Amino acid sequence: MAFCRNCGAELKDDVKFCPSCGAATGVSDKSGFDKKAEEFQKKAAELNNTEDTTADFDPDDIAKNKVYAVLAYFTILVLIPIFIAKDSKYARYHANQGLVLLLFEIVGSILVGVVAAISSTLGSVCSGLLGLVTFVLLIIGIINAVDGRAKELPVIGNIRILNLD
Repeated sequence: MAFCRNCGAELKDDVKFCPSCGAATGVSDKSGFDKKAEEFQKKAAELNNTEDTTADFDPDDIAKNKVYAVLAYFTILVLIPIFIAKDSKYARYHANQGLVLLLFEIVGSILVGVVAAISSTLGSVCSGLLGLVTFVLLIIGIINAVDGRAKELPVIGNIRILNLD
């Protein structure tokens, strides 16, 4: 049996508010928005269930080069960690991920252009889908970089362009 943190009254299971004083009990309703948010978090975790090699990196290198790792995901700014932080294994790891993402976006845009030449409606749909996928991968990469993780991007992250050793 639970008790109210505010007044100490005995609470029945799953009540959101104390019947004596009206204070919130901290029990959340797992319907509606909360349930959808929980489902989204599970799906996002499954999507980002990729190889994590963070243990292979020096913690000092990670701490010193997070900014360069984040910059790697912003299109042409990928050149900054490639040339300025070339001695950082962590920055180069994320530069590789950012470069692969940039190439994915370029190749995808070319393919969308071909599809748009055939059908403008289908081209618009493909363009929107490419933008969404690229944005999701960008966010995942940035979050991994900020969190100090060397974790591959979903689907395209296992491609190696830069020498990481």
